Amino acid sequence: MARFYAVLFLLQGLALAMNIEYIKGAPLLYEEDCKLPIVSLQIVFLGSGSITDGDNRGAAYLTSALLNQGTKKLGSVAFARALEEKAIALDFRAQKESFSIYLSSLKGQFGEGVDRLVDLIKDPNLTPDALNKIKIAAQGEFGSLEANFDYVAERGLNETLFKNSPLSQPVMGTWKSVEKIGLKEIESHIKTALVKERVVLLFGGDLSAKEARQWGEKILNALPSGEKAAIGFYETSSEGQTNEVKRDTRQAYIYFGAPFNMRFDDDEGYKATAASFILGASGFGSRLMEEIRVKRGLAYGAYSYISLSLSNARFGGYLQTKLESQKEAIAVVKSVIADFVKNGATQKELDEARRFILGSEPLRNETMSQRLNRAYGDFYRGKPIGWQQEQLKKIEALKLDELNKFIAAHPEILRLSFFIVTNEN
Repeated sequence: MARFYAVLFLLQGLALAMNIEYIKGAPLLYEEDCKLPIVSLQIVFLGSGSITDGDNRGAAYLTSALLNQGTKKLGSVAFARALEEKAIALDFRAQKESFSIYLSSLKGQFGEGVDRLVDLIKDPNLTPDALNKIKIAAQGEFGSLEANFDYVAERGLNETLFKNSPLSQPVMGTWKSVEKIGLKEIESHIKTALVKERVVLLFGGDLSAKEARQWGEKILNALPSGEKAAIGFYETSSEGQTNEVKRDTRQAYIYFGAPFNMRFDDDEGYKATAASFILGASGFGSRLMEEIRVKRGLAYGAYSYISLSLSNARFGGYLQTKLESQKEAIAVVKSVIADFVKNGATQKELDEARRFILGSEPLRNETMSQRLNRAYGDFYRGKPIGWQQEQLKKIEALKLDELNKFIAAHPEILRLSFFIVTNEN
């Protein structure tokens, strides 16, 4: 108990070091850390990821790839060289719900990094040559992914769980959809999705609050105005389907998922954290790992998780097994989850989960980027900064009967769908 409160005191100190304010209506989260003369910035456009692609699946992904090609004035090579000479890192990435820009450098060069970013926002390399270059790279990446059977199985499961919704497709889309996207669609995505109304700014490092505001305002001034995005919620299928695809593989890749009836901002999320850890999120020592690997030797590893976000809420998991063990492994997964819902966790499992979650928490907050991402997670849920630390107090006080009542209240995870990559023979 004393150790827990010592850890909690440390984390509360970290939370107090994190600040949030608003400039021009945009939330700005920052932490000053002067141990190294480095500044980093993440710009999150919430509601601007692949979930907004519509009929142009892969538009957000191609937009990120094209923005990584520098400005039209300098071109990709000269722009990259200008960044490299000053050791400035600038990267654009598309995710499901959001689109992010990452900028970092030594403090002395950060102002120039912001200037380069502003140039790029105003003058993206919207040229046929740049588009052709990123499409050639995309075609090669799609080809590589088709040989990654974990990717194939995960994609198949998403198509099963979220049929006919934006979540059914990967962020990259498909080669068929990406091939059709032109400069017009990318320019439209930049103008409608990368707007100041959707921005969250996360600054960290050797900077003052005044400097964070000045740099943040300079970036906001360069962004076009637009509309906030309402991220829709997509139900996870409860039909319990099993689909498979044949590949030249020597083992079966089994991915599974089901609905999980809980909101992403629920204050009882700490119970989901403990339950998920015990069932399959902890790796060694979890129920699934013990039953599938330790007792039966069916797989090297078996994992499950609970994922809660603005766009969906799901229970999922995965494992690999020998081809001849495929049916047995699926049966064991179903049996373990059914027993967990019916009988719940044991006191020993709860104690071990609590000990690990609390004991490892400082490791999840030791870097500045981790702390900024944690603060963003609180903001994303509409909670005050430090909310996730408050969840630790609740895990410390969690009683076994409370946890098992929570587990029993979620029989929807029994409505499992499976997607399997297996051999033709």
